[in-house]
Amino acid sequence: MSVKRLAIFLACLLSGLISAAKVVPGIEVLASYDFEPLQGKRVGLVTNPSGVDSRLRSTIDILHEAPSVNLVALFGPEHGVRGDAYAGDHVSGGTDPATGLPVYSLYGSTRKPTPEMLKGIDVMVYDIQDVGTRSYTFISTLGLVMRACAEQDIEVMVLDRPNPLGGTKVEGPLVESGFFSFVSEFSIPYIYGLTVGELASLINEEGLNCGQNGKEKHLKCRLSVIAMRGWQRWMRYTDTGLPWVLPSPNIPSPDAAIGYPAAGIAGEFGHLNIGVGYTIPFQTFAAEWIDADALKARLDSYGIPGTAFRIIHYKPIAGSKQGKLLHGVQFFFTNYSEAVITLTQFYVLQAVNELYPKMNPFPLAKTRMLDIVCGTDYVRTRFGERLKVEDIAEFWMKDAAAFKELSTKYYLY
Repeated sequence: MSVKRLAIFLACLLSGLISAAKVVPGIEVLASYDFEPLQGKRVGLVTNPSGVDSRLRSTIDILHEAPSVNLVALFGPEHGVRGDAYAGDHVSGGTDPATGLPVYSLYGSTRKPTPEMLKGIDVMVYDIQDVGTRSYTFISTLGLVMRACAEQDIEVMVLDRPNPLGGTKVEGPLVESGFFSFVSEFSIPYIYGLTVGELASLINEEGLNCGQNGKEKHLKCRLSVIAMRGWQRWMRYTDTGLPWVLPSPNIPSPDAAIGYPAAGIAGEFGHLNIGVGYTIPFQTFAAEWIDADALKARLDSYGIPGTAFRIIHYKPIAGSKQGKLLHGVQFFFTNYSEAVITLTQFYVLQAVNELYPKMNPFPLAKTRMLDIVCGTDYVRTRFGERLKVEDIAEFWMKDAAAFKELSTKYYLY
């Protein structure tokens, strides 16, 4: 760090601009440099409400109010720049009322910035809290932004943030040819064990950012990452000292972020409620017709490593099961490092099928959506034969070790 930057950093620290949290997010590190990497450039910003500093000030407002930064446009992913669009709803463009800046939608008629949207921009900044799971659409938006900026020779800057799942857990197969989509944009595992800045570097350097068919020409953008300070790979979000701002409506807590890859695939079948519509989304498996005691006993009999279940009864406050009494289990990871968290949902599907064979969900499964979320049709075809975890466990983890080894080249922490 130069003498000038050190002086600025110390001044910010004394004035409270950099928090006493264990982890300092990328936006605050950038501020400690007096935004020097952005000075003299016209700046675009891809963000949402999770783009905040440790004092909950929006990155939009921080950059807009910084005298040395010329913020000229905002770009809204799923849920919108200010978080006013629900899951799956198209995001509108227009003008941001708070700043008067133009807002361009990246979750409407186009999901990739057009040349017209990027006209006059010198650097595109990305600041969104990731959840560490491949099917979460914000990383897909990042990849499309990187491709569009590469085509226009525009710099991309990622302001790094913690991976709430930590930086050591890697689970799930790589996406296979024919199964790329907006929820499987890159050939990476379902849980990839990287921060969003590290992931951006990996897909940029390894040629993985090849469009939704996985076969488009790889375009490498001019990428920079503003690394955090204080983050370590073992940390989950609750270890960071940072406040959690929900990046989407159904991820209201760090626990929901961990539950998302453990329950979300099962949610595609539709016969089990996974807590969405209740107060603990992605943390339960329940239905009106389940005997909760029997389901817990069956799951306990498996001896699933690092995983425990408790009986739960609840009435969702929203969704198709609103007001109906559901019975089932809530799950916990008692030994997180030992647990293969993404297999939790498959064990539950196995147990439910053993107890209620007439409720086999596969004839009713949304086949295409299930396949593209998994990144393969192997899970549906093989697991669907008899709903036994042992039939897919080896396949599910076959790519994890090699990807983890590849990833180490891009570790920033």
